Amino acid sequence: MRPSEGARVPPLFLPPLSLSPYVPNPSLPGTEAAHRLVVCVRNKCTPEEALNVLRELPNPLRDGDAAPHPHYNPLKIDVFVQTLLNLGSKSISHSFAAISKFHYVFKILAESEEAQICVLKNVWELWQRQPQMVCVLVDKMLKTQVVECSAVATWLFSKDMAPHFTHNYLWEILHLTIDKMNKHVSKLSGELQEAREALARADSSSSDSEDESGTKKKKDHDKPTEEAVERMEERLELAHTDQKRLFLIVFQRFIMILSEHLVRCDTDARDPNTHWYRSTVARLRHVFLVHHEQVQKYSSTLETLLFTQDLDPHILDVFHQFVALTA
Repeated sequence: MRPSEGARVPPLFLPPLSLSPYVPNPSLPGTEAAHRLVVCVRNKCTPEEALNVLRELPNPLRDGDAAPHPHYNPLKIDVFVQTLLNLGSKSISHSFAAISKFHYVFKILAESEEAQICVLKNVWELWQRQPQMVCVLVDKMLKTQVVECSAVATWLFSKDMAPHFTHNYLWEILHLTIDKMNKHVSKLSGELQEAREALARADSSSSDSEDESGTKKKKDHDKPTEEAVERMEERLELAHTDQKRLFLIVFQRFIMILSEHLVRCDTDARDPNTHWYRSTVARLRHVFLVHHEQVQKYSSTLETLLFTQDLDPHILDVFHQFVALTA
């Protein structure tokens, strides 16, 4: 359907919520540092120079002796992420260039999962008017390992995102996060298989080509070492551990929010079969079905740790249906 003549067509790329969270309220902590960082970035500073601007910002988590050595500084992350992404908000390519140039700063500020969740909160705070931009930026941050998959999943199921829980863009982010992890595991598995086959071929043909010294030297050069194969096996094992942890986080959060809903409804004598409940159960089924090949590998772990017999039958039935389909 074409818009009527003279009708205003909405822009495809909406700007972020504000030019800077610090401009309208100069009394906010970090305002001066944010202005200095703007000047610094516009003058094409290095990542180290940007870090130096943030160096003196106080840590709000350091409250007396309660947390003498916090794992991250949320004020530094707030100032850096909001300022940098505001400056890069002209286009997607500008945002990607900013993330790439200051990748080192992201890695320094967001080493822990809590810090990565803080980064994600700032991305959402800045771009929530255009959720598709949030999807694009989260995808970029996953590719560049600014944030880990487990941090994205934990953030999506956090109380801060609860008002947006039924919106499609949240589930788009969840599935791209799971896909990213699955592709990583598949890539490492394929590389290990190729290395094992190359090692086996080299060993089996070595006795047949002992007289061809030149060819043998070339084959030995191309042949992966046993130590290299062992390192690849260790990387794949770590990736499987991360994949299992990701699914545990996702399904545990599903169980928690559904269980809380059922308990509240039972306490208030309300019908639990609401639109939110049906939508959330449908999303749970969707995760099982879309990622069934990967989830099936961990079904026994899920049954032992999460989908236990003391769980509400309505939630447990979803898992049993999945197990029956994949049996």
